[in-house]
Amino acid sequence: MSAGPTRSTGADAGRPHTALALPAVLFFAFFAVVPMVLVFCLSFTRWNGLGDPEPAGLANWHKLLDDDRLVQSLTVTVLLTVVSWAFQTVVSLLLGVWAAGRQRNRAILSAVFFVPFLLSSTAISLLFYALLDPNFGIVPGDTLGTTHGAFLALVFVGGWQFIPFHTLIYQGGARQIPEVLHQAAAIDGAGRYRQFFSITLPQLRNTATTSGVLMVVGSLTYFETVLILTQGGPGTDTATLPYLMYEAGFKTYDFGYASAIASFLVVAATALSLLLVRLSGFGAMRSTREGM
Repeated sequence: MSAGPTRSTGADAGRPHTALALPAVLFFAFFAVVPMVLVFCLSFTRWNGLGDPEPAGLANWHKLLDDDRLVQSLTVTVLLTVVSWAFQTVVSLLLGVWAAGRQRNRAILSAVFFVPFLLSSTAISLLFYALLDPNFGIVPGDTLGTTHGAFLALVFVGGWQFIPFHTLIYQGGARQIPEVLHQAAAIDGAGRYRQFFSITLPQLRNTATTSGVLMVVGSLTYFETVLILTQGGPGTDTATLPYLMYEAGFKTYDFGYASAIASFLVVAATALSLLLVRLSGFGAMRSTREGM
């Protein structure tokens, strides 16, 4: 007699079948991998958007390395990334830890804080463009007409939109910290601030890495707000790499050169993300729960 169907045991027991990941893999491949490969191939061509692309070899890459605007745009992009990361991390960390508590009306306030993330970047940029208008806005002076004012406006508007998302990440991480750690610290006489710096912050290390990688990648691809709010100005003082790509592609119709800039951005963002993960030790995490 043949034996009945055997049940899977060991490490494979209870695991979902690999085929369940196929729709997500196909979606990612079709809408992310294939476009990136096509853009990389297009960076070796000369194309104005009409007709067939013509092979150009490494001409676009040589042009990119010799472009004086590349250094300035790269400097602006890096500076915007660093300042935005610092601003958003501090605010979202404090709000996330607070929202993870049991304060009164916490759920209602958390929902209100999350509203800006539900709006589109275009709508938010138009809103703040009107608020910062030197003639009709609520902020006195020409904020967008000065280098520092325009840069800080980009940092604030980006933070206003994306801090709610990172607050939600920190809120989830803070709720995974075992309460017994705080209780033991309180018994030993540790106050609220000591518990925050000695328990909460160390336990949120992996959460901070995840949030930081998302912030860095988002800041490196910051475009809509720059286009609507400052248009790279005053002059070219806030022209980021994505804005330089936009100018090359949709103002001079040099799509081959724009593709080279886009490929450079993908490589830079990927390398920086891997570096952050490596330096933070995120890859060595052995548990899916904070504090365990």
